[in-house]
Amino acid sequence: MQIGRALTPDGRIRTVLLDGHSVFALPEDLTFDALLHLPVAGLRQALERAGREPMPQSRLLKPIQGQEVWAAGVTYQRSRDARIEESITPDPYDRVYVAARPELFFKATPGRVRGPGEAIAVRADSSWDVPEPELAVICNAGLEVVGYTIGNDVSSRSLEGENPLYLPQAKIYDGSCALGPAITPAWDYDPRDRAITLEILRDGTILFASQISTRAMRREIAELLSYLGRHNRFADGVVLLTGTGIVPPESFTLRPGDEVVIRIDGLGELRNAVESLAVDHGKVATLPAEKTV
Repeated sequence: MQIGRALTPDGRIRTVLLDGHSVFALPEDLTFDALLHLPVAGLRQALERAGREPMPQSRLLKPIQGQEVWAAGVTYQRSRDARIEESITPDPYDRVYVAARPELFFKATPGRVRGPGEAIAVRADSSWDVPEPELAVICNAGLEVVGYTIGNDVSSRSLEGENPLYLPQAKIYDGSCALGPAITPAWDYDPRDRAITLEILRDGTILFASQISTRAMRREIAELLSYLGRHNRFADGVVLLTGTGIVPPESFTLRPGDEVVIRIDGLGELRNAVESLAVDHGKVATLPAEKTV
C-alpha cells in the first residue's frame, strides 16, 4: 500500500491509497497536511479506519501538499568526488564528507516541486545540468519518519562548480525537484540496502544508466534529521532528500526532451521529461498534464 494524492475527474484533489493498480480515495478531510499533523501511530490508525472510495480514473499528483523540501549533500563518496571534480574550490566538499555536521540545504517550496509525469526543468543560464536520484524521507510535524518516496534533486553543476556560493541558484528554481509516485509508509518499508537506479533517455534511447545501493550512504537518516530539526520547526511536516550516489560524467548534460527515470526498490518509478526553464516577463512555461493512473 502507498499513500498518494490524485486529481479526480471533477477537479478535486484527494488523498488516495494505491494498492497495485487500484486507487481508493480517502475522506476529503484527510488531506496530506492533516495526516502529517498526526503522530505516526495516529496517522496509521487514521488510514486503517478511514472509508475508501474506488477511483478508477484519476491523475496522480506530487505526494506533498504544504511541505518544504530540504536536501542533504555529499552523503555518498561518488557525490563528494563529483563535487571536487566540478569545483574550482574543492576543499569544502572534501571536508564536509568527513565532518560531524552534514551539509543540509533548502531545496524547494511545494510549488516548485513536480510530480510523476510532469516536466522537470533545466536553467536557461546553465550549461551543465544533471538529475540526482535520491531516497526521499517524509516526516510529520514532530519530525518522525512517516514514509519514503523517490526524489530527483535536479542540479546545475556549472553554477555550483563555478562558486559554492551559487548553490541556491544551482538548486532552487521552478521545476528543480520531482517527487513520486507515492509514499510507502515507514511501517512497511526498510530503507537500508535498497537499489537506486537512474536511466536517462534521449530520443527513446538510453543515454546513461547507473545503479547504487542506499547502503553506500555514509550518514544515517536519523543523524540527518537530528541536524535538520535543530532550531527548525516544520508545522506541516517536511521532506528530506538524502543525497545521491549517482552522478553522470562531465561529458553529459540534460537537454530539453530528455526523459529521466528513477527507480528505487520497493518505492516504484518516477518518470519525468525535461524542459528548458524559459521565463519571459515573469511567465513560466506551462507544464504538461499529469499522468493518468
